[in-house]
Amino acid sequence: MDYTYPKAEKLKSKKIIDLLFSEGKSVGKYPLRLVYIQKDFEEDVPLKMGVSVSKKYFKNAVDRNYFKRVLRECYRLNKQLLIDNLNQKYCFMFFYQSKDRLEYAEINQKTIQLFEKFVNSLQENETKNEN
Repeated sequence: MDYTYPKAEKLKSKKIIDLLFSEGKSVGKYPLRLVYIQKDFEEDVPLKMGVSVSKKYFKNAVDRNYFKRVLRECYRLNKQLLIDNLNQKYCFMFFYQSKDRLEYAEINQKTIQLFEKFVNSLQENETKNEN
């Protein structure tokens, strides 16, 4: 298993990020939200991921940066759940949306549940499209 978060997987394109907010679909597992869109890109990676923590909930940059580091780490350790179930290229934006300061273990557990929920929604869409 590849537990890395290489530069090629980082979502940095302003166009794609704007597209995520305008046309993206979303799944949530409090306090996390995953906005995604199916998009082809040049890099040879199955997905691109960006993280965000709201300034509304955490005024201090130190706090926002801490939660962004935690989100990236949770993604890095659990991304295999996504990669194993993707047959197309996707772009994701991963949000922490709460004032609550959850512990790392809780956030990691919610991340796993969120990724499983995303995979289930993909599989449901595929079965609908087949019928």
